[in-house]
Amino acid sequence: MISFIKSVLLQLQDKKLNLAEVNFILPSKRAGVFLKHHLSSILDEPIFSPQIVSIEEFVEELSGLQNLPNTDLLFRLYETYKKLTKEAEQETFESFSKWAQILLQDFNEIDRYLIPQEQIFDYLNAIKELNHWSLETDQTELIKNHLKFWKHLKEYYAAFTENLLESKQGYQGLIYREAVVNLESYIEKSNNKIHVFLGFNALNTAESKVIQGLLESDLAHIYWDIDKAFIDDNKHDAGWFTRQHRSQWEYFKTNAFNWTTSHYSDKKNIHAIGIPKLVGQAKYIGQIIEDLTQVDTNLSKIAVVLGEEQLLLPVLNSIPDTISKLNVTMGLPLQFVPLSSLFEQLFLVHKNNPKQFYYKDIIGLLSHPAIYPLFETETSNDSKIIVEHIQKNNLVYVSINELKEISTTSLEMLDLIFKSWNNEPGVALKQCTSLIFKMKLNFDNDKPIHSLELEYLYRFNTLFNQLSELNTKYKYLNSIVALQTIYKELLSSETLDFKGEPLDGLQIMGMLESRVLDFETVIISSVNEGILPSGKTNNSFIPFDVKIENKLPTFKEKDAVYTYHFYRLLQRAKNVYILYNTEIDALKGGERSRFITQLDIEGLHNVKHKILSPSVPNIQQKLQNIIKTPSVIDQIKTLSNKGYSPSSLTNYIRNPIDFYYEKILGIKEFEEVEENIAANTLGSVIHNSLEDFYEPLQGSILTVEHLKKFKSQIREMVTKHFEKLYNKGGFSNGKNLIIFEIAQRYISNFIDLEMESLKQGNEIEILSIEADEEIMITIDSLDFPIKLKGKVDRVDRFNGVTRVIDYKSGKVEQNKVEIVNWEDLTTDYDKYSKSFQILCYAYMMRQNNKIELPIEAGIISFKNLNGGFLKFGKKESAGSRKKDQLITNETLDDFEIELKKLIIEICNPELNFVEKDLTK
Repeated sequence: MISFIKSVLLQLQDKKLNLAEVNFILPSKRAGVFLKHHLSSILDEPIFSPQIVSIEEFVEELSGLQNLPNTDLLFRLYETYKKLTKEAEQETFESFSKWAQILLQDFNEIDRYLIPQEQIFDYLNAIKELNHWSLETDQTELIKNHLKFWKHLKEYYAAFTENLLESKQGYQGLIYREAVVNLESYIEKSNNKIHVFLGFNALNTAESKVIQGLLESDLAHIYWDIDKAFIDDNKHDAGWFTRQHRSQWEYFKTNAFNWTTSHYSDKKNIHAIGIPKLVGQAKYIGQIIEDLTQVDTNLSKIAVVLGEEQLLLPVLNSIPDTISKLNVTMGLPLQFVPLSSLFEQLFLVHKNNPKQFYYKDIIGLLSHPAIYPLFETETSNDSKIIVEHIQKNNLVYVSINELKEISTTSLEMLDLIFKSWNNEPGVALKQCTSLIFKMKLNFDNDKPIHSLELEYLYRFNTLFNQLSELNTKYKYLNSIVALQTIYKELLSSETLDFKGEPLDGLQIMGMLESRVLDFETVIISSVNEGILPSGKTNNSFIPFDVKIENKLPTFKEKDAVYTYHFYRLLQRAKNVYILYNTEIDALKGGERSRFITQLDIEGLHNVKHKILSPSVPNIQQKLQNIIKTPSVIDQIKTLSNKGYSPSSLTNYIRNPIDFYYEKILGIKEFEEVEENIAANTLGSVIHNSLEDFYEPLQGSILTVEHLKKFKSQIREMVTKHFEKLYNKGGFSNGKNLIIFEIAQRYISNFIDLEMESLKQGNEIEILSIEADEEIMITIDSLDFPIKLKGKVDRVDRFNGVTRVIDYKSGKVEQNKVEIVNWEDLTTDYDKYSKSFQILCYAYMMRQNNKIELPIEAGIISFKNLNGGFLKFGKKESAGSRKKDQLITNETLDDFEIELKKLIIEICNPELNFVEKDLTK
């Protein structure tokens, strides 16, 4: 296969043109590198390199204007807007920038297509006047302001373009318009220099006039790259523009149309492959490349064309390690660089100028990979210390001074990140730049140099320097929100460019970078509707019918452009892999592109279709089985000496693996900040409040007066314990206030229940409150003693009967404190854990001779206070209503058997810790 560029050069050579004096004009800079390469391959002797420029560079030279970046244009347009708008009616720069971007695009289109300004702006104004939504004769202020904008458009355009022309600067459209104005003068001074235009397709009116002017003056040759299958088919969008040029240009009525080829009909292997998600496509691209390199090691014949630029990093990470050479011709937008997330977080944190920072924002910033290393000290990392302090003390909102109190060794870093920007863009830019230099210094001194990270820092430093220069020059940025708007604009337009061997190795590019280039194997990603082609996006103030009337491009022309690029890639290729996303997406729908359907309908090539799904093996969930090694047994002995609590034993009953992690390995749950008061905190507050109320009454008879006094102190007592347990977390509003009120209500209802009981003539004597119990158990089969310990919430004497009471802040029903078979007590956590705990307490108190049997033991559930004291009961059978609710020596002896069996199971080295399936 001879490439398009080489074919053109060979024909120019046949025409005996002096190639060194030819001015080559191409659709992109990228194509120029390949043109030089092919030129060198056909020459027999050295020559001076001809002038090779892109169409944008050529037109800019022709116009005599300097192209300004879009961000600079935005500030210049605002400058014009302020001059032409009364001060009282002026919008802020932040508000202006939201609609001015669209206005700049429309100015650009109007100029590139050489539309008479008077005509289109007056036309637009008349349409808006006709279409305004009010039927009233007298217009409201809102309507007047809306129509005033359209009336002023012509003024804005005229003043703006005049200002730019005076400074010899312009946007792309203005440059094109001026190039047409200067064309005649350029032709006169050209000294008969030949211009060669290669591989163009869609041309705006200005480009068309420039090229036609040079052609008719015999100063140019133009070579199209179009296949007969497209140009001869009046309905095929790939030939839409070239058919128009061939039929409408005067030049082609007397001159040949160079040229059409017939490569598209050659035999091709085309594969259309549906793959879920972007990452799936990236991984498969890597697999295709690996397979291809095993057949042919000439990577320069392979091109990966990415339909979406965010796919670049995943693809680079998926390239096989065997690929040593590759060239990336598309830039990576800075918004996809990992460092961008740091500055995005900083803007979000500072844009409202907070006095205190939300804990998640603090943790997010301090844990960011770019920031975390900056807090390292010789012994620890201050970032980790701050995060742990926030979690431990339950700090929801923290000021910078409080952060400095936590970490006194990282004051400079805390200032760089959290010091107030005072809603001043200048301060923000200075802080961001200082932070960048701090990160750079860290790479230079303490870490091995990471070239990619340093490149990221350099590009962001350049970006903030641009913003500083604009802010200093124009002074229109009056808030952090306005700065953030421009920052995002720059972030999306600025790119991180990669360096590589332009002609050697695997080529990775975007669709537009593929213009004029040919490859034997092409891999195209994201061939989905809404991407290729991009669909009916209309980011313009100019209505569709007005665009049609003035021959401005619409989405139809845009679709035709992408159709051409897609099919041109296929023209000379032998192997084509078309990848598309099968995953349904809210915005893009997961629908494959119409291009794939069109290939099927054409029937010229036998497209092989395949849908790939990730291989998801049916992995059986194996329950863990932990062998009790000697070290585990040693830990069990240590734990036995420290003591088992009833809750730790029920934790084992629920799932031995949880017991192993928590008690044997000592792994604690991750401590999170409680934004809303957790259930265990609520329970602790209730327990501690009741302890403070009842503890002074130990050994006394409870009276109504006691309870009335408690009632009057509930709010004070609950507040005290919430402040103690919830640390600095607030409970004065939101959900926390509701939970605070619930705690008071629970305690109040409980005291009311006690008061009602006393009024009915019952006598309650408080024996002990939150009593610590501890006993040693000797088991014959174990060579070490076992300690059992626990805290009994309350022991009282009700009408002469001793009661052991456990408080539960959750809901417990009577059937949860009843058993039928003693063996079930240590097997079913959900049904019998409550019974196990209260029997444990009664057993310990009996062993310590603190109670005289028989007694009652049970639970008071604060979510089921109507149930009263829920007594433990032993039933004869499951269906029986008869139950024994008195706990005797016989009851506790039966319980002791099950308790010892459970402890033996835990301590037996022959029995592993076996995980229970809790999903059943």
